[in-house]
Amino acid sequence: MNKFAERCLVAMIAMCSLPLLATATAQVQDRAAGARTAAARAQHLRRGINVSHWFSQSAKDYSAQHTSTWTTDADIALMARMGFDNVRLSIDATPLEQAPLGSDGLNAEFMARLDHALDTILANGLAVQVDLHPEEPFKAQMHTSNQSVDHLAALWTRLASHYASRDPERVFFEIMNEPEENDPYRWAGIQARLAAAIREAAPRQTIIATGANYSSFPDLLLLHPLADGNVIYNFHFYDPHTFTHQGATWGVSWWRYTHDIPYPATESSREELLKQVPDDASRREMEQYWIDHWDAHRIRATIDKAAAWGKANNVPLICNEFGVYRAHSDPVSRNAWIRDVRTALEADGIGWAMWDYRGGFGVVTKRDGETAQPDPATVSALGLKN
Repeated sequence: MNKFAERCLVAMIAMCSLPLLATATAQVQDRAAGARTAAARAQHLRRGINVSHWFSQSAKDYSAQHTSTWTTDADIALMARMGFDNVRLSIDATPLEQAPLGSDGLNAEFMARLDHALDTILANGLAVQVDLHPEEPFKAQMHTSNQSVDHLAALWTRLASHYASRDPERVFFEIMNEPEENDPYRWAGIQARLAAAIREAAPRQTIIATGANYSSFPDLLLLHPLADGNVIYNFHFYDPHTFTHQGATWGVSWWRYTHDIPYPATESSREELLKQVPDDASRREMEQYWIDHWDAHRIRATIDKAAAWGKANNVPLICNEFGVYRAHSDPVSRNAWIRDVRTALEADGIGWAMWDYRGGFGVVTKRDGETAQPDPATVSALGLKN
């Protein structure tokens, strides 16, 4: 080949490459613009509260009687007065698909009540995290069935389309609560599929993504950010569970025996409290709480690692669950832990949403039909108004 032919060939290759380079450049620019949007909107998610057991986790009771009394318009107004700026609104997948279905393929009667809840939150000046919080069998099926993933994507398409006209500055779509998928690579594929379905149906909204398993801090570190830039990444923080879940009847079996574990961990309390659990293996597991010296410094060091991941990937973060089970924890210790987590998150510029409003971890106490009573010490630990 002579030099003229070589130059012609090089020119042809360059011309053919131009569309590919232009496409790649546009994608990079689109992602960067999306990331700027997500970072700006994350400022609406600085101080949040979870409303649990309302439209999710309600033992399959999603009747009008339940949803109209568990959390009311007055409760939402109270959240705003206390100083929260957003609400994480958890929604079970099952009632969304039950008859009677509307023209959008969603349960029309259930959606009317859900619309009222979401619009009341917005009317009180609060942002909303629309959290798909499926109970079984959705998660178990998703782990092994690609058809179930397609089903979930179709559900998200309908739900995102339904709310796509709401204010994109204050309505966020969270792909899934705690996926409980042990394979982070499978979850990466599933999450990308669901995010694409949401984005197609709601091109303006910001998406909230998470790591596999229980959305923990280690799960976050294994996550590779999505190609979509308009995404906020979340993690949950309950470390150490020995303290935050003492007395809980779910999870690790020996938690149910524990109570009055202090925070920070004090050596003088260790030997007596270890007697609460019935076997040597459980005692060794429980003892790790003292060995690890959980205190404000340990919490800050852990959350700093999450913040470092966010900075390295140039993405905004939110911790949209943290809290302590109230039934068997000492109030002083519980509120000290809440304060230490909250201040560590704020020091790293990470927004938060406490778990939860009126449940077992609640910031208020309330019975149906009665006015909610905020816990002044917990409100103070959150840096909010009493």
